[in-house]
Amino acid sequence: MLKQRVITALVLLAVLLPTLFATPSWPFALLTLLGFSAAGWEWSRLNGVPGSAIALGVALGAACAAAFWAGWGAEAPASAWWGATLVWVLGGAWLLRNGTVAWPQLPKGLRVAVGLALLWTAWLALVNAKAIGINFILSVFCLVWAADIAAYFGGRAFGRRKLAPSISPGKSWEGVWSGMAGALLLAAVWLLLERSLAVDSKSLYDVLWNRFNVIVIALGVMFLAAMSVVGDLFESLVKRSAGAKDSSALLPGHGGVLDRIDALLPVFPIALAMASI
Repeated sequence: MLKQRVITALVLLAVLLPTLFATPSWPFALLTLLGFSAAGWEWSRLNGVPGSAIALGVALGAACAAAFWAGWGAEAPASAWWGATLVWVLGGAWLLRNGTVAWPQLPKGLRVAVGLALLWTAWLALVNAKAIGINFILSVFCLVWAADIAAYFGGRAFGRRKLAPSISPGKSWEGVWSGMAGALLLAAVWLLLERSLAVDSKSLYDVLWNRFNVIVIALGVMFLAAMSVVGDLFESLVKRSAGAKDSSALLPGHGGVLDRIDALLPVFPIALAMASI
């Protein structure tokens, strides 16, 4: 299993990195569009519409392509980010409070539509972040990864109080605090390095540094780290409601696309909402 995970990860990186560092934005937009279309297919299957899953995945890809064609791939309306932020914060809090029982009780059409809309907004945010610059998009990616790694090791070392046992029994409050600490450490190191290295754009941390004080920046970074956990828990809740272990088997050793991007889904729109202030 480990060998399979490593091989899949290397193949994904070999495909992703050239598009990420390419000067034109369309290769990255196209590659991620295909990935998010697959995620739309997975989402539809998890929410009880397997017969329409392919069509809905294609429709999501078409909606992404339409937004890119309209020029939103470079600069989308800030209202998209704030709308997604509102849905993630309020909807995420409601779902996580009510657990796996609440989700299947919502109308199937609403569940599918909300998920596809959130995927569309996350894709748009991802492409907009790429348009801002490599330094910016990497600073957001690495925040999520740093929070996840720190949460994993912090939870294993100090985890006592379960965060959401009915959704993800392995997560603890201590892991969440560790993830926030890891994200704060990353932000501090990134800001220091950014002062001495030639970069193509400001990072998310530098954007916030130029607009807010240290306390607000720290709270913002901690909030993003917390929302990465919400994204992870949200997908886990949907999978548990559907009785599925993984969102699909598209990525050998890793599960599905949603399993790999769940923590990113709320973070990118919220990061761009913060940057738009």
